[in-house]
Amino acid sequence: MNLQPLLVVGAATVLAVTLALWAGSGNGPRATLRRAVLGLDRFSTGLATALACLALAIAFFAGFWQVITRFATSTPAVWSEALVRTALIWMAFLGVAVALRAGALVSIDVAHRLSRGTARRAIEAAALAASLSLLGVMFWFGWLMTQRVQFQEMAGLEVSMSWGYAAIPFGAAFGMVGAVAHFLDRRGEELEAAV
Repeated sequence: MNLQPLLVVGAATVLAVTLALWAGSGNGPRATLRRAVLGLDRFSTGLATALACLALAIAFFAGFWQVITRFATSTPAVWSEALVRTALIWMAFLGVAVALRAGALVSIDVAHRLSRGTARRAIEAAALAASLSLLGVMFWFGWLMTQRVQFQEMAGLEVSMSWGYAAIPFGAAFGMVGAVAHFLDRRGEELEAAV
């Protein structure tokens, strides 16, 4: 078994969490790094949101076209089903970044509410490490799959299959930025709205 991907992802996760803990408090270079990450996040999460919305709109219009051509003309479009599927995949993977930034994924509500100070920050760091580890594995193997299928074509669209698989590493990269930004600038809407 090749352990290299897991070792690289594990080392990168430890480094990223350590830097996030360091940048999370204090002034000077810490504040500069924090502002840089949050600036990158504003751009990347905004871009991910816009692209996810665009993918949803493409899926809607391609699906609408499929219904029209199937029932109105009895000659369904051969490309629309594949386009809907690909657009929804892109929407979901890009939407993960937005959800991570907002803290809208499954969180550790009870432990977070009951803890204070260092214990709370340790729980947040553990959640960040888990998110970054999963996203790192998704990025690594998503990139490999994108390269492996580059010479295969999607039926109906006649474009490289790698266009569909590329959603995995791109979504993971956007998600990593969102997860670190959420750690540095926690938005507690979800926790406060929970009953």
